Amino acid sequence: MDERRRGGQGLGQIVLAALPEALKTANGSKPYLAKISELKDFLVEKSVWCIGGDGWAYDIGYGGLDHVMAMNRNVNVLVLDTEVYSNTGGQASKATPTGSVAKFASSGKKTSKKDLGRMAMSYGLRLCRLGGHGRQHEPVPQGLPRGRGLPRAVAHHRLFPCINHGIDMSKAQAEQKLAVDTGYWILYRFNPLLANEGKNPFQLDSKEPKLEYDAFLKNEVRYRTLTQQFPEIAKDLFARAAVEAKKRYESYKKLAE
Repeated sequence: MDERRRGGQGLGQIVLAALPEALKTANGSKPYLAKISELKDFLVEKSVWCIGGDGWAYDIGYGGLDHVMAMNRNVNVLVLDTEVYSNTGGQASKATPTGSVAKFASSGKKTSKKDLGRMAMSYGLRLCRLGGHGRQHEPVPQGLPRGRGLPRAVAHHRLFPCINHGIDMSKAQAEQKLAVDTGYWILYRFNPLLANEGKNPFQLDSKEPKLEYDAFLKNEVRYRTLTQQFPEIAKDLFARAAVEAKKRYESYKKLAE
């Protein structure tokens, strides 16, 4: 049994594999085997996914998400991050970036967005931060094993364009690529299991930004509105947001080194 477990089989799989022969050999003399057979569906390891938007992950549901992450159970967490709390009216939240216009932040949010990825990494979760629906705008996360059959949770954090951004939704992937190219959205992976191989658990997939940071801001209504209504405030907040993004990238570079 130990050899099979080391080979990647879970205990439930081992029991299921041995059950038919055990039932045949016992020939009814061991009723508990029949009970195990009756309940065998409960022995199958489930692939559990917790899926939600930024309002759930960053704000109103963060307490529950934080609890799940702290428990470090074998689950997958997928955060579809629009940054605008889309389902409940677009109010400002901890997912709202600096300078973005939202309900209760009509002159632009004055504080930066919470770094959910760092929080997940602090719990030792495997994390993959993705940029697009398809793979042509993001590295294929080969170095990140899925949660199924492994001892720790996996978090997948993906930037999701939204109709509230005021963009042509048929070009959503191009918008995601623009976010990555400007350094607005940084791609990285974190796999603590790599430390057992003497490797750095943190892998930075984003290159140095090749476009100006405000190229992304000018493309979305949540930032353009601030420029139109409060141009001086917009100038200050956008400059601050660009500095924050640069510092964030530099800090990730240090982690990757």
